[in-house]
Amino acid sequence: MKQEERDAIRDWEEYKQSIYCSTEVDPTMSPADIEKHRLYLEAHPVEWIKFFFPKYAKYEFAPFHVKAINRIIGNPEWYEVLSWSRELAKSTVCMFIIMFLTLTKKKRNVVLASNSVDNAERLLAPYKANLEANQRIKAYYGDQVNLGNWTAREFITKDGAAFRALGAGMSPRGSRNEEIRPDIEVMDDFDTDEACNNPDTIEKNWNWFENALYPTRSISEPTLILWCGNIIAKDCCITRAGKMADHWDIINIRDDKGKSTWPQKNTEEMIDRILSKISMKAQQGEYFNNPVSEGKIFKNRTFGKIPSLKKFRFLVVYGDPTQSEQKGKAKNKKGSRKAVWLCGEIDDVLYIIKGFIFKGSNADFINFYFVLHKWVGNRCPVYHYIENNSMQDPFFQQVFKPHLAKHRITTGVNITITPDEERKTDKAVRIEANLEPMDREGRLIMNIDEKEEPNMAELNNEFQYFDMALNYPADGIDCIEGAKRVIENKLQELTPATVIPAKSMRKFNKYRR
Repeated sequence: MKQEERDAIRDWEEYKQSIYCSTEVDPTMSPADIEKHRLYLEAHPVEWIKFFFPKYAKYEFAPFHVKAINRIIGNPEWYEVLSWSRELAKSTVCMFIIMFLTLTKKKRNVVLASNSVDNAERLLAPYKANLEANQRIKAYYGDQVNLGNWTAREFITKDGAAFRALGAGMSPRGSRNEEIRPDIEVMDDFDTDEACNNPDTIEKNWNWFENALYPTRSISEPTLILWCGNIIAKDCCITRAGKMADHWDIINIRDDKGKSTWPQKNTEEMIDRILSKISMKAQQGEYFNNPVSEGKIFKNRTFGKIPSLKKFRFLVVYGDPTQSEQKGKAKNKKGSRKAVWLCGEIDDVLYIIKGFIFKGSNADFINFYFVLHKWVGNRCPVYHYIENNSMQDPFFQQVFKPHLAKHRITTGVNITITPDEERKTDKAVRIEANLEPMDREGRLIMNIDEKEEPNMAELNNEFQYFDMALNYPADGIDCIEGAKRVIENKLQELTPATVIPAKSMRKFNKYRR
């Protein structure tokens, strides 16, 4: 035996020992007590999981975990996709559900498929280890190890539940458990980055699932189809399965209020630290189910020194409020963020000076006008505008104006915010048409002194990942487009029209007198 094999056996035994030690059984319980407790636990699946798997369920479940457990267990014929972010325990919860269904004999034949058979075997290992070493399972359901039918890739318990690991592309034939066809089909970690870069591979893997694996199920008996995986590409097996599913559960590391979806495990401080060490692209793909690629529209994204504010004829603070009080995700698909930005123009160059992109209240939104106004001070006149189409106007009148009046009183600063009622065209088209030429010609300058400031950094991200499908938020750059339009309209108003005297035109027209 090679040293690697010895090490693997040692690690396996240590793993099983840790399970054994974490699942001690109360020795004072009689068989009748155990049976009574078992019936109670089976009627309460979440408590059942906590009791039988304390080593894994060491953090309190989040509400989305509980909903998923009850939803899947409560539907014998079901097709679900769990697109939960990394660190939200989708594979572990999947194991809890499958162990409950098989040990309670609601399901009898499990096929676990992954991108390779080695990965499928790795994912199946915790099932096998718990069936071998979990004292509570043995006490409540009997010894499960069935010698002679017990390998890393395929085993059948003494109670008759079959488990089999398959890699994409392998033949699923022979997956019957006596007369029982697979009644649980699990696809876990099925997509890979490499496969998603090749449309042919995605098509091949999906066809294998649809044409080879899925039809092994029975038509007449209820079957659970369960996918576990993040959305790592716009077209991948997870997204295709999601379109077919009875329920597609998409949960990110943070919710629509910007808070941890599982605070019992993932604190805000730790999430901030993890995200700070990877690129925005990696953050979106791994933790927010939003695969983005660098856009091809704003290629320059120039940072430069802002001229002295005294050199500007005027500045504009422009705000895009969104109608709701929601502190949620960006407009593209997931709610909206608010934005307030200070901009100015000199010699056809638009300078993005300072601003805010945030998930905050309407009071916060109005307050940022005062913050920017104070920051400018007496160095330059400032106009204040707010996006305000016909649908937004009631909100402006009933919500923002009272906030504005309150801030005037508390700050002693008399600011007037003018509604921008110009009708808007398609958001993506408007942004590209009005801002891309300026970026291409180097006439769109972001304040280099603010480059590391989080709001300016996020605005740069919006430019970097902008595409016409708005797969990444574009609230900040939409605000910049509004400021640019107001500035140019204001400059036209302030530029006197040139009147050519009629006398000077006579030489061009012999009939003019």
